[in-house]
Amino acid sequence: MRTVTIGVSGIAETQARLSAAFRGEKQGAFISFASVEQLWTVMTPRRWTLLRALVGHEPQSLSALSDRLGRDADEVQADIDALAKAGVVERVADDRVSFPFDSVHVDFTMGRAA
Repeated sequence: MRTVTIGVSGIAETQARLSAAFRGEKQGAFISFASVEQLWTVMTPRRWTLLRALVGHEPQSLSALSDRLGRDADEVQADIDALAKAGVVERVADDRVSFPFDSVHVDFTMGRAA
C-alpha cells in the first residue's frame, strides 16, 4: 500500500527531509503546504471528495469523475486545475487525472497564536 502524507511543514522541516533523502534515508511521500491556511484554501471540502474518488484508483477522465461525483464537469475541471497547480494530482495520458496513492494521511500541528 502506498500512502502519502498531506500536511504543513516549514522550510526547515522540508530541508531536513531533503537532506535525509540525499543521505539515502527513505522519506515516504509528502505533499506539503506552507501554512494551515494554504492547506485549507487548496483542500476545500469538494476537493477532498474529488481526491477521495481518485485514491486507490487508476487515472480517471474528467467525464468519469464528474459522473461519479454527480457534479458539473466545469466545476470538477476547476478543482482538478487547483489540485494540479498545488501538486496534489497529476494529469497523465489521454487527459486523465492521476493520484497514485492508496491512502492519505493528513498531518499538521497547530500551536498557540501569536
